[in-house]
Amino acid sequence: MPKFQQTALQLTVNEAVDRLLRWAVNPWRRLSLLLIVLLGASFMGSALSTLTSTVGFSEPLAALLPIALIELAVRWRRSLIRRPGDKLGLQLIDMARIGLLCGLLTEGFKVL
Repeated sequence: MPKFQQTALQLTVNEAVDRLLRWAVNPWRRLSLLLIVLLGASFMGSALSTLTSTVGFSEPLAALLPIALIELAVRWRRSLIRRPGDKLGLQLIDMARIGLLCGLLTEGFKVL
């Protein structure tokens, strides 16, 4: 099977990921990046529920989007666990899942 040539986009993405991994070797930088992802995902969960209630979007359809995102993250996480090397991607996905779920739960408790 022939190996295809990488596109400029693939090369740029690979270079950016390598640069991020080198940058996140410092534990404080890694922790700050994880905290930013956690807080950003929490904001997105809160904003998502607020927007869907404001627009009058159907509640079952509005609930389907975050559940689908979390389920995709879980499936992607399974493949990242098996990869050798740095686990930054796995940690970022976990923080995004936790933040999104916390944002949605916070908005749900506001309704009660």
